[in-house]
Amino acid sequence: MGKKDMEAIQAKIAEGEANEAKKKRKERKEKLKKQKSNFFADFKKFITRGNVIDMAVAVIVGGAFTAIVNAISNQVLKPLINALMALIFKKDSLSELFTFLKKVEKEEAIKQVVDGTEVIVGYKTVPDLTNSIYIDWGTVINAVINFLMVALLLFIIARIATRVWKRIKARELAAAKEEEEKKKAEEKVKADAAAAATAAAAAEKEAQLQAFYANIARQTELLEQLSKKQ
Repeated sequence: MGKKDMEAIQAKIAEGEANEAKKKRKERKEKLKKQKSNFFADFKKFITRGNVIDMAVAVIVGGAFTAIVNAISNQVLKPLINALMALIFKKDSLSELFTFLKKVEKEEAIKQVVDGTEVIVGYKTVPDLTNSIYIDWGTVINAVINFLMVALLLFIIARIATRVWKRIKARELAAAKEEEEKKKAEEKVKADAAAAATAAAAAEKEAQLQAFYANIARQTELLEQLSKKQ
């Protein structure tokens, strides 16, 4: 084997190795592309799943729902209850409605603005809520109000949704029933037409058969007459 043959063999080997490396790079590239495609396909499938969309809608609606409840509670009900508390318990608001189990008091400065300057004109004794033990009825009442508001609004929404769903379901059932009746009517028309066609074909066949028998009888009669003449 000469030098040229060795060089040719080495060139073939190098070319084969290069082709193999190129093939592996292509396979890796296709594999990565497939993995990337599968990732985005799975992600798309995940975000378009019904329960994920329902959860997102529930979170958004829940946030808006909370804002509505807070607005009604804080801007409508609390002022009415505060006015009622002022009449019954001589308190200005729910935040001042306490029952003390252990009351600790402290002095608080009474301040007034005189000639643009805030000055202390005296002191008053107030409950020290930090060190006192008490039942905060205002917070309890507020929590009960919020609960009742949420329960009431949920009940109203559920009631409306149920009625709407029943109407939609009734329309769907009525449409399905109408479609089924229409289909049955079409099938009956087709069946009647097929039966009529079958009856007509049978009658035509019977008529042809009777004509055939009549023709045979006539030919037989003619043959008998001819035989008698002979």
